[in-house]
Amino acid sequence: LDRDSGDIAHLFDERNDAVKILLHQAIDACRRAGKYVGICGQGPSDHPDFARWLMDEGIESVSLNPDSVVPTWLYLAGQQIDP
Repeated sequence: LDRDSGDIAHLFDERNDAVKILLHQAIDACRRAGKYVGICGQGPSDHPDFARWLMDEGIESVSLNPDSVVPTWLYLAGQQIDP
């Protein structure tokens, strides 16, 4: 799926339950195998609630866009209620 395609981008949401199930399975498999697991992408920068979900799932690192680093960190630290 090309999330940048104007024709189909509206169909994509990384917070979709099916995507989260797949990510949960991948994170769980990596943790059970003792492997490092991180994610790179736009989702955690655009959706702090998704970054929180990833953190709660036990992901070890998340990449963020420079302009979203501080607000997302504050949100994840519970210092900001509404990102």
